[in-house]
Amino acid sequence: MENMKAIIVEDEAPARDLIKAYLKDYPGIELIRECEDGFSGVKAVSELHPDLIFLDIQMPKLTGFEMLELLDELPEIIFTTAYDEYAIKAFEMNAVDYLMKPFSRERFKQALQKVFDRMEAKKSGNKAVKKLLKEVKTDSKALTKIFVKTGSHIDVVPVEEILHIRAEDDYVEINTRKGKFLKKETMNYLENNLPQDTFLRVHRSSIVNLNEIDKIEKYGKESYLLILKTGERINVSKSRIKSLRNQLGI
Repeated sequence: MENMKAIIVEDEAPARDLIKAYLKDYPGIELIRECEDGFSGVKAVSELHPDLIFLDIQMPKLTGFEMLELLDELPEIIFTTAYDEYAIKAFEMNAVDYLMKPFSRERFKQALQKVFDRMEAKKSGNKAVKKLLKEVKTDSKALTKIFVKTGSHIDVVPVEEILHIRAEDDYVEINTRKGKFLKKETMNYLENNLPQDTFLRVHRSSIVNLNEIDKIEKYGKESYLLILKTGERINVSKSRIKSLRNQLGI
C-alpha cells in the first residue's frame, strides 16, 4: 500500500519511538504527526485527515476511546494497549486490530497487513470501531466527565458541574453555570450512565442534577415544575413525579 498518511497518538515516548522505528520498513507510509495526548490527537486528525492512526488506549485526561467519540470521521485504527484484557477481547470479536505492548516487528507487520487488506478491498474498519465504542460505552462505569467538541476546541465538563440536560433533536444541551454545551448524544445513554444518586430524568427531554433543585411547584391539576437554584424552571412529567419524590425523600 502506497501513499498513506499516519498519525501516532501515544503518551509514552518509548512506544512512539518503537512505532517510528518499525515504520521505516514502509516508505509508502508517511508519518505526519506525533501526539502525546488525546486532545492534540483530536485536533491533528480533524485538521490532517490521516488514513491511519496508531492509538494508545490508556492515556491521562482523554482515553483512546474518548478521543474516538470526538471524531467526526474515523480513519483506520490500530490500537495499542499494555493490559486491557476486555479491550483485547472486544477487538478480536470486532476484527479491529490491536498491538499488545511490547510488540514485535512481526506483530506490527501483521497489524499493518490487515489495514492494507481492508483498504485494498475498500472495506473500512469504521463500522467495527463504532460497534466497539458502543459496546465499551454500554459496559462503562458511571460517567465522571463529559467531553464536548466544538470545532477544534474540546471542553471537559465534570458531571458535578452539570445543572441539567435538555434534549435538542439529535443532540443534548448540557447546562452548567459556566455556559451551555451541545453534544451529539442520546438522553437514554446519559440517563443510564450518569451517577444514579445525583441525576434523574424528570421528563423525556430533561435530566436534572438533584443537588440543584430549590423547590417543586404544582401547577394545574397534575402538573409540576422544578425550580432550580439558578431560577430555571423545568417541567416534570406525571410519570416521573413519584421517582423524583422518592429520590428527594419527600
